[in-house]
Amino acid sequence: MPIVRNEVGPRCFNKKARLPYELRLKDFEMAVQDIYDFFYDVNRGLVQRGLLRLDDMLRPAIMSGVLSDMLTASLAKHSRTLTVNLYHNGHPDLVVSGVYSDNKVKAGSEGVEIKTTRKAGGAVDTHGARDQWMCVFVYNVDNDTQPARDRGPMMVTEIYLGHVSKEDFRKNARGELGTRTATLHKAGIEKLRRNWIYKINR
Repeated sequence: MPIVRNEVGPRCFNKKARLPYELRLKDFEMAVQDIYDFFYDVNRGLVQRGLLRLDDMLRPAIMSGVLSDMLTASLAKHSRTLTVNLYHNGHPDLVVSGVYSDNKVKAGSEGVEIKTTRKAGGAVDTHGARDQWMCVFVYNVDNDTQPARDRGPMMVTEIYLGHVSKEDFRKNARGELGTRTATLHKAGIEKLRRNWIYKINR
């Protein structure tokens, strides 16, 4: 099975995007390329051993969690002012360095929350409505092409970054496990999409 190294499309970035906390488009480019390089290295090793690609082994929910954590860490590495929130399950995922004690906060306001989804357009569930800078990475995983050896690599297709408020969310009905979530309503998701960072024309 040939393993292909994916490359970020530098011409797919929105040079007019509004970026908070001294973020740069280059930060996003390098963060996504870090993820591509990781998957290339890992999948090459797995396939050489006769195993499935990581893309095929991970369930969708786990894949999203892994990508969120990796993109958070990589953006923190490349960013000039942001760092990983060291509070376990704290909000936001990235905080402004030095604002909170030991860069830990359970629920802060200075930073960026990172979300990942396979849903085109960036609609994603959150654990609660709040005022925040929210960054959504939309990605695609090819689990369908047959034969499997012809499957393409995982690809980030869209990135959105916008400041949303509590009023931009609708609350979802409580699920079977009792977890309450909130999702940007129609006007809220349009607000997020206006400040797009990256889009691949497919």
